[in-house]
Amino acid sequence: MPVQPSSRTRSTASRRPRRHSSRVRRYGRSAELASLAGVLALAAVAWVMTTAGYDGRRGLSPYTIQGVRYEPQVYEAYSTVGTASWYGHPFHGRATANGETYDQEAFTAAHPTLPLGTRVKVTNLANGRSVLLTINDRGPFVDDRLIDLSRMAARRLGFKDQGLTQVRVTALHSPL
Repeated sequence: MPVQPSSRTRSTASRRPRRHSSRVRRYGRSAELASLAGVLALAAVAWVMTTAGYDGRRGLSPYTIQGVRYEPQVYEAYSTVGTASWYGHPFHGRATANGETYDQEAFTAAHPTLPLGTRVKVTNLANGRSVLLTINDRGPFVDDRLIDLSRMAARRLGFKDQGLTQVRVTALHSPL
């Protein structure tokens, strides 16, 4: 009768390798995938928040342009009438105030004091057309202009060829 080796004397080659952590054995592969999905979801939220214009308190930092000090702030209710202009090609592809790359075909705008990431409704008072835009840049810093729109927004509002028009700007949602 052959003698069986004791468990202490077995070779390491015959031992079964440990394949999964105890968590995977206990909860299965789905728990591991769920935790990975959670991490990826948090990363996606962080990416969306930065690319969508949320700039935290940095979006409210005071700044000075041509000797004029601007102090961005959160408004409880913001609705103002003023002159709108638009900016396009010379700025296309450059960084905006919140770090995005400016796209003249996007629905974005520059405003001197609204928080970056604020959604606004801009209405052309001459023809009644409206667009929804996101503030992602600072400006305009010319004359008494209220807001600088992307070329696409100016086209939709019907004043691209004129360059300037009277608008009503109403803040709808601020990220702060």
